[in-house]
Amino acid sequence: MDHMRILFAGTPQAAVTPLKVLSQAGGDLQLVGVLTRPDAPSGRGRKLTPSPVKEAAQELGLPVVEASPDSEEFFEQIEALHPDLAAVVAYGKILKPPALNALPLGWYNLHFSLLPQYRGAAPVQRAIWAGEEITGATVFKIGPGLDDGPILAQSTVEIGPQETAGELLDRLSTDGAYLLAAALQGLAEGKISAHDQEEGVFETASKIHPADAHIRFDVPAFAVDRQIRACTPQPGAWCRVHRGDDPGRDDPGRDSLGGDDPAWNAANKPISGHGTGSGITMTLGRAHIDKSNNPSRPPRLSPGQVAVTKKHVWVGTLTNPLELDLVKPQGKKMMKAADWARGAHLSPRAYCD
Repeated sequence: MDHMRILFAGTPQAAVTPLKVLSQAGGDLQLVGVLTRPDAPSGRGRKLTPSPVKEAAQELGLPVVEASPDSEEFFEQIEALHPDLAAVVAYGKILKPPALNALPLGWYNLHFSLLPQYRGAAPVQRAIWAGEEITGATVFKIGPGLDDGPILAQSTVEIGPQETAGELLDRLSTDGAYLLAAALQGLAEGKISAHDQEEGVFETASKIHPADAHIRFDVPAFAVDRQIRACTPQPGAWCRVHRGDDPGRDDPGRDSLGGDDPAWNAANKPISGHGTGSGITMTLGRAHIDKSNNPSRPPRLSPGQVAVTKKHVWVGTLTNPLELDLVKPQGKKMMKAADWARGAHLSPRAYCD
């Protein structure tokens, strides 16, 4: 084989670096085309927008295939490109046997965990939520099962104590890009071969939905911290903030805690349960467990209880208070928690739930 002809399949931003690295890999690797999801509505105007991978592919001058892998059009376009195998990074569609069998050497996926641990859609988020200290990336051959194909290569990274899912995914995207290129080069040279995954019972990585990101404060501070970091930036860890002087009348149209309630804004509809009743919905962008001896910090806060000074905002948990660093009140941009609190007119009875 003079060159291994590669079809790249991916969609989101996390797949852009692997695409670019493969395009520059040289050696025995030749990128011949890119498979990605079709343009999708985005933003308040719901304008059709190309995927980050499609934009990158066009910049690189690569042919783009957007046909569904179970359509006749897909097989016609793939046949014209003559790929030997596919490199997959967060493509986002299930590949059925006819598509898997269409390429002579198969499809190889870059998965952001140390398989067989955390098979599924959200391995980075689930690793942080579980309190893992080490994770990594795996290149494996896709088969009919869920992320259970034979492994070609793996690499490991440490998870930072304050690292969010978005930050960790960015690192893994870069590390994994070079792992993927090296693994495919080794495969082309016949220097490495895939081995079966270990059998046993392992943690899975089901998708995290907005309802899962609703923060619980009646748990230890470390658990709240992990949930926030795991859900940042998507879907966003959230809670409802109550000013503490609610006379019992619901006013979902406007609340002095943050602005217009998005439940009444058709262009920014919240998930079920957001924007109704007292208080506002607020996303917590960054927080940390406060174990300091700050004299202004209350010695004890009940779970969900809020305490504020000019420079600090704390929320109680089952153990240590959590200090809020960045927050996003509904309808607003992300801001420093102390800046938000100065205009929120919180009473001493303010709380989050």
